[in-house]
Amino acid sequence: MLAPVMALLVSAGASNPAIAAKTVPINTLRLSNPHHGLSQKNSNAGITKPFGSAGGIVGNGGSGGGNSGSGVPGIDSLTNWTGSFTAPGYLPDGTPNSTWNFAMVGRPPERGDSTVINAPVIPVFVDLLGPDGRVLLTADPTGYVQPVVRSPMFQPFLYDSGFTQFNDAMFRAEFADRIKRHDDDWHTFLNPRVKKAQRMQIPYGSWYVALYSDGSYAYALVDETAFVNDLYPPTYPFDDSTVIGAAELAGDMTTRDLTTLLFNNVYLYEGNPNNCCVLGFHSYDFEPGIPSNGNKPRLYVFDYSSWITPGFFYFGFEDITALSHEIAETFHDPFVNNLVPWWLSVDPLTGAGQCQPVLETGDVVEVLSSLPVYQIFINGMTYHPQNEATFNWFARQSPSKAINGAYSFPDETTLTELSPGPLLPGCVPAP
Repeated sequence: MLAPVMALLVSAGASNPAIAAKTVPINTLRLSNPHHGLSQKNSNAGITKPFGSAGGIVGNGGSGGGNSGSGVPGIDSLTNWTGSFTAPGYLPDGTPNSTWNFAMVGRPPERGDSTVINAPVIPVFVDLLGPDGRVLLTADPTGYVQPVVRSPMFQPFLYDSGFTQFNDAMFRAEFADRIKRHDDDWHTFLNPRVKKAQRMQIPYGSWYVALYSDGSYAYALVDETAFVNDLYPPTYPFDDSTVIGAAELAGDMTTRDLTTLLFNNVYLYEGNPNNCCVLGFHSYDFEPGIPSNGNKPRLYVFDYSSWITPGFFYFGFEDITALSHEIAETFHDPFVNNLVPWWLSVDPLTGAGQCQPVLETGDVVEVLSSLPVYQIFINGMTYHPQNEATFNWFARQSPSKAINGAYSFPDETTLTELSPGPLLPGCVPAP
């Protein structure tokens, strides 16, 4: 019954006063600052401290030289491995530091075997509610589910590091010097499975919408707080009133998975729609341990990503740009706490920049107007995953130990030199 209801709703969009009051021009996104969220966690996520010498749950990582361990101890989550690198820098509080610990998805390169991570894809309908609580418009993601499953995130394509999935190819490129056995032995694969759709309802006053000329839905801008409140279960034990709570209770989202919550052009603003737009974020839902898992804290790793219709943003952001950004960052920082030396990335044309002390592979490139995306033609469609900064760039390797000495993937010309450094907090040059 959903499709007929949707048809009625969108046909009424242009003439409904409640919708008209919350409508923004369709070119609004071209004037926005598209970016991705850093660490959207629920209030229960008190388990972790940042990795690095400041402390935290670091497992068996060695000191210096990139030694690898068996994963973060004492948690129930997806397969991960730990390691460290050495480079001069400063912690967020300004303390000098040289050893940087990290955790990543899969198993260490030296193991020389393959890891398969279950990757549920959960479509999320977003109902935009009117003043009376009735549904005015619905963002329906179902038409984009199969294009996502058939995309390079989950299907093999030929890269310099092999014929494989996007993120596996990136791992194999940046850790090429650590693959000790036969070239085909070390992989980290995602196994996608489409799960039951979930639904989110956003109250009036917490959303804006852009419409096509026929009054149908183009995209939604949603208040970040309202979105997060409807995403995470607030307490434990929880019910199915939130997207993640319902998916966990249904068994569609488990601690062993890397889950994608897929939306149809739903972007976030903070405070007002002029402070826009978050295109996605990666994080986890923290839940306390239970007797059946040995009372270990449970971390459900996921990404929120929107399918992007071509033409809404400048610089080629479309289709899976947000999804590729978030999955790549999840591979490199599944628990959102891998500290690295402060880095600075500035676009020479626009002056837009990023300054951070965390291992966010997509954030480095998203501000670069010249080469932010990479075109891949596969399964009858041209996709636009984002180029990513490799681990070697964050580890300040000179020269890079990645394939071809690259600092970016898959377009190796996107980043050709390291960030200036060492940098103090706020990317102030160190004396």
